[in-house]
Amino acid sequence: MIKINVIEHNSEWFDYIKNPKNYINRKINKLNSRNKNFIKNNIFCTLLLSDNTEIKYLNKKFRNKNKDTDVLSFPFHSKASLRRIFRNEKEIYLGDIIINFKKIKKKNFKKEFDRLWIHGLIHLFGYDHKKEKDYLIMHGVEKEYMNMIND
Repeated sequence: MIKINVIEHNSEWFDYIKNPKNYINRKINKLNSRNKNFIKNNIFCTLLLSDNTEIKYLNKKFRNKNKDTDVLSFPFHSKASLRRIFRNEKEIYLGDIIINFKKIKKKNFKKEFDRLWIHGLIHLFGYDHKKEKDYLIMHGVEKEYMNMIND
């Protein structure tokens, strides 16, 4: 079962999602109920709802990129070690996701927000999109998860 600790650092989020914690919990409950892989472990991560200034600072500090971005993910484990951890541990901390409010299209805010936190979550599971082959795999997992939370 996945659990996400939501932290809001920018009040503008509340203009589009009245209660981000409840919103994420509803989506995570759908994901948990539709993915049998999450049943045997307690999986945790943190989601920081941020803005341009904070995400640019974090991107510079941890990735040495002096620019803002839409989403950052900081996995706690490598993909290879996660396989072993999932077999041997009941409680697993995946890492942190940071989403930039300013980079979300306001027209389809919730859909775009869902796409970003799902994208970040999949990175925490060890997927990346550096190579075309990896991008296609990750995109497929994103699509699957999006279908699970939107049905």
